[in-house]
Amino acid sequence: MEKIMLLFLALVSFAGIAAARGAGHEQDIIPTSSGELKITFFGHASLLFEFNKLAVYVDPVGDTADYSKLPKADLILVTHEHGDHWDPRTISLLGKAGATEIVLTAKAADKLKAGKIMANGQSLTWKDVKIDAVPAYNLVNMRSPGQPFHPRGEGNGYVLTFGDKRVYVAGDTENVPEMKNLKAVDIAFLPMNLPYTMTPEMTADAARTVKPKILYPYHYGDTDTAKLVNLLKDAKEIEVRIRNMK
Repeated sequence: MEKIMLLFLALVSFAGIAAARGAGHEQDIIPTSSGELKITFFGHASLLFEFNKLAVYVDPVGDTADYSKLPKADLILVTHEHGDHWDPRTISLLGKAGATEIVLTAKAADKLKAGKIMANGQSLTWKDVKIDAVPAYNLVNMRSPGQPFHPRGEGNGYVLTFGDKRVYVAGDTENVPEMKNLKAVDIAFLPMNLPYTMTPEMTADAARTVKPKILYPYHYGDTDTAKLVNLLKDAKEIEVRIRNMK
């Protein structure tokens, strides 16, 4: 029994305490050079990163969690202004008066009338976190060619650096050429639902381009995540983790 318990503890430590539960939501803990990074998966595109006593939310939307029971935000990142990513009521609920930084796109800022605008290619360092805004857009609209759901230059993905770990939250995008410029990504969140983002095949291509050590498909709706796992079964350097991010 003692040997079994020791083996269990070793496996938990190795896996980064993957898929624990917090407030009813799955959580993973990732070790970094500057302490633990805790990721909470709320669903769809809504995430929470907790690092060095900072709470960093990405695209918090009200129907994914009861945010009244969650930590107040030190930083909120918004990838674009669509309603499944941008929710002013939730942003207000999470905000600490005069103490919450909001980073968002120009179109989202125009609606919110607040926040710091970041455009594709811009970078900033906020407290202990480096933030790079990267392109997120559709190459082709599968429903109405010529009228993409996510035009080039309007939406952001974000690369967040926590200690020695670089986390890529792609936003609503396809496997765009600019992904080739992303280097040393440890963790990637890649969307997977046509006609808005990518097919499993496109997501697998994006993963092979970005080469994260850990890949979380997210924003995947009813897309079969098993297809992505199968497409990447020969990519031994990429660990595909499936969490509830419909």
